[in-house]
Amino acid sequence: MRLFLCMPLLAAIPGIAFAEPLTFDAALQRARQEAPSLKAKALGANAARSVRGAAGALPDPTLAVGIDSFPVSGPLAFEPQRDNFSMARVGVSQDIPNLAKRHAQQARADSDIKAAEADTAVQARTVEVGTALAWINLAYAERRLAVLDDILSGLERVVGTTPGAVASGGARPAQTLAGRQAVAAMQDRRSELVSNVARARATLTRWTGDPAPEIAGPIPDFAVDAAGLRAGLDRHPTIQMIDAQAGQADADVRVADAGRRSDFGVNLAYQRRDPRFGDYVSAGVTVSLPFFTRSRQNAGIAAAQANAGRVLAEREASRRALAADLDADIADHVMHHEQWMRAQSTLQPLAEQRVKLETASYAAGRASLVDIADAYAALADATITTLDREALVTADGARLTLTYRSENR
Repeated sequence: MRLFLCMPLLAAIPGIAFAEPLTFDAALQRARQEAPSLKAKALGANAARSVRGAAGALPDPTLAVGIDSFPVSGPLAFEPQRDNFSMARVGVSQDIPNLAKRHAQQARADSDIKAAEADTAVQARTVEVGTALAWINLAYAERRLAVLDDILSGLERVVGTTPGAVASGGARPAQTLAGRQAVAAMQDRRSELVSNVARARATLTRWTGDPAPEIAGPIPDFAVDAAGLRAGLDRHPTIQMIDAQAGQADADVRVADAGRRSDFGVNLAYQRRDPRFGDYVSAGVTVSLPFFTRSRQNAGIAAAQANAGRVLAEREASRRALAADLDADIADHVMHHEQWMRAQSTLQPLAEQRVKLETASYAAGRASLVDIADAYAALADATITTLDREALVTADGARLTLTYRSENR
């Protein structure tokens, strides 16, 4: 009963979590929800949407208050009450940019929203790929450790029989030292694998925010569709982000071009004089005169057009780089798969067979403990090499599919 009552309190204490082990898909989902970098990009997109409402709006009106025709010399100097020209003035004015400029400002705000959303999509892809690789790395790090523990256990069993063999005269006393050295060397390797597990877990913590993530479920198997990935490169988030930047550059060209057109303004003022005289009302219109377009507006238009051309060139460069990276990664994936198949079908079975043969020979007195230790060390190398190559193939599949795909998984 006390434990039941304390559970809400325990759940509220930071660092105490009752989360279940993370499957691959659950890890990706948590990363999408918890990654601070993705939250930052999403807030940037929200900021761009908030600014859109003010784009193209008229500027704020201006209030003016002053005194007109105040005498400062002559017989009526500093005596405005004797002068019929002195008056207090209050007025308001409103600038009205030309319609083309206002529409261009709205287009620029729309392009800013698209650019922010595209930037968010790029970051989401980065988070997803990083989380996937971290989960896969942790899964294989734990498998390597488990496999080495099995091999180490087998070696320790064989080494444990050495004292009896020495007592019966079937082995030399020095062989006990060789066995202990072999076990110590494999324990050193185990320490490295334990460190690798901790490092992989720390990387997964970075993406998911889980302070002590535990994984569960099958390791994903991604089928790489090379043709489909190549066909979708133009819809890749990186390319779409550059397309959004091209939209910003085009909007800047429109804003610069609108500068060649006249802007307007209106003003209204009320002028108060001495009660003995009448008051005045003034109204007017202002029009900007872009006479020097060659040295002013045209220069800005040329700069904006050059920037738009730069973005288009960068898009082509980025697409070529993306296509080259994809082809290189596919070539590596094919190589890694062939090496994995070779290790799985040849290297590891031969190492396992060698252990069996050496163990049988040792039992028959035809092999030494050194031969046994060498065979187990070779088996550890072959088994971990097979897992390393399998991990590369799995990571390649995840990286290729998640990095280069054009649609959400």
